Amino acid sequence: MKYILSIIISCTLIGCSLQNEKNKYDVIIIGGGASGVAASLQATRMGSKTLLIEETAWLGGMLTAAGVSAIDGNYNLPAGIWGEFREALANYYGGLDALKTGWVSHVLYEPSVGEKILSDFTQKENLLTVWRETAVKQLAYNRNKGWTILLSNANKTRITVEGTLLIDATELGDIAKKCGVKYDIGMESKKDTHEDIAPEKANTIIQDLTYVAILKDYHKKVALKEPEGYDPKEFACACANKICITPKEPDRVWSKDKMITYGKLPQDKYMINWPIEGNDFYVNLIEMTPEERGKAITYAKQFTLRFVYFIQHELRYNTLGLADDEYPTADLLPFIPYHRESRRIHGKVRFTLNDVVKPYQQAHPLYRTSIAVGDYPVDHHHTRYHGYEELPDLYFHPIPSYGLPLGTLIPQKTKGLIVAEKSISVSNIINGTTRLQPVVLQIGQAAGALAALAVKNKVAIEDVKVREVQQAILNAKGYLLPYLDVAVGDPLFQPLQRIGATGILKGVGRNVEWANQTWLRADTCLLADELAGLQTVYPMIAGLPSTKEAVTIEQALSLIQQCAATEKIRLSPSPLQQAEQLWKRFGWGKIDTTEKIKRGQMALLMDQLLHPFEKKEITITGEYIHK
Repeated sequence: MKYILSIIISCTLIGCSLQNEKNKYDVIIIGGGASGVAASLQATRMGSKTLLIEETAWLGGMLTAAGVSAIDGNYNLPAGIWGEFREALANYYGGLDALKTGWVSHVLYEPSVGEKILSDFTQKENLLTVWRETAVKQLAYNRNKGWTILLSNANKTRITVEGTLLIDATELGDIAKKCGVKYDIGMESKKDTHEDIAPEKANTIIQDLTYVAILKDYHKKVALKEPEGYDPKEFACACANKICITPKEPDRVWSKDKMITYGKLPQDKYMINWPIEGNDFYVNLIEMTPEERGKAITYAKQFTLRFVYFIQHELRYNTLGLADDEYPTADLLPFIPYHRESRRIHGKVRFTLNDVVKPYQQAHPLYRTSIAVGDYPVDHHHTRYHGYEELPDLYFHPIPSYGLPLGTLIPQKTKGLIVAEKSISVSNIINGTTRLQPVVLQIGQAAGALAALAVKNKVAIEDVKVREVQQAILNAKGYLLPYLDVAVGDPLFQPLQRIGATGILKGVGRNVEWANQTWLRADTCLLADELAGLQTVYPMIAGLPSTKEAVTIEQALSLIQQCAATEKIRLSPSPLQQAEQLWKRFGWGKIDTTEKIKRGQMALLMDQLLHPFEKKEITITGEYIHK
């Protein structure tokens, strides 16, 4: 009897019944935020048995659980799962125009609707298991057996799971730290990153976080109790009002109506995520203990509640109150704060501002390894930081749109681990654009593809071929490079993306007012000197002309024949016959070899006749492996 009683007691303490029945998965993802959900969907769709673990009750992270339901950037680049999410929102609300309720974004929605959509996405995947309100207690990695992870759920039941590969999709890179990955926090020096706008000295300053509030218009006066410590001076110049006397940013003091409609959501709701003397809150809680983080987050919540009171009491929006139909929390606030910055791992590569501004002039051509795209300016929030360091001006610093390299997701030394969300290997400065929701969704999708391929091919993460990951992204309607020439559904989309990623033809990035754009210029005539990248891919071909003369179709076919000869590729049917078939397929009429060839046509010929993307292997840093 004592023996039986002992077993019952020990099982109660350590969750014996579940611990002995180990759950085995191909891919385990810790963190059900934007990256985590996207990674789980992609890995599952590629055949991996996947477990997604989330500490809160909601999926979606900053998209939903943190309340940042106004999506910034990539409106013209609906890549992969980001495009699926936007389309589902449009279908729910009645079209894309129905999402333009506020002026900060073209895609605004109620957080609860976003969470339901993401949950519906996950429920459609038979190979995907989702555990909410579950935390990691211990983890260990064995090169031969993979990961063993001890979890604890909301009922304090302990569960042991095993997985071949692990993805850290947490908000602050906590799993990467547990795994011993090296990382940075705060700003690197100009000496470290060679970014001309970086500070002279490194520091540990991170961006403000925000505890977002979702308000609802009740169309009647809502009584709010004055929060403890309320002082309207904290928010005096959040907008033009009678107490705003000496604004810190005189050119950004807008009317109260402009402020409140910034994040207007459907159904008479308002997202309060206001950066100008609003509810941005400075605290660096990344390295704090859970208890210290809890206290810091409580302060951030109180700060937001004071701002809500300011909006209602000082600005006279007295029919607005915290929405009672969004968050099932005691205080009606989101589950988590909006973290703009995290640990940033030391990855196989580090992506910096220079890789964005001059992608074709870097020592390592990282653009060839891209797996996600972004078009938002570099935007840092430091309004609430009151230290002595002089920080660079990073308020909407203009950049061209860009491709994000795969190597940023892979730690330098730690095996069996992929890192996603905002903890990837980028500089502090460029994090100001890679942190945006559409990019983070794509980061997760690439992480899922990388993991699934490693499992499928039974190889280490670092041994998965870059081109295989990129093709998986393309097959999932994702972008490698942010070309605006053709839409994702266009038959030319994949050929242009692939040839752009080879570097044979290069895009042109530019700023057009607030828009950051990149074009392959598919419809312009190809000039001879624009083929300089061809010799990098096919080093054995004869010297190419460096003139500005337009290339004819005949000359283009001759070049392709030369490339094929150096690779001992037999082109059958002949290049001309294949070109005639392609011209017919794309409705370009009867081919005239004396005509000037367009850049998009040349990209198509190269892609379909020589297949350089799939046949010419590259390293994780973008160099060609010539065998």
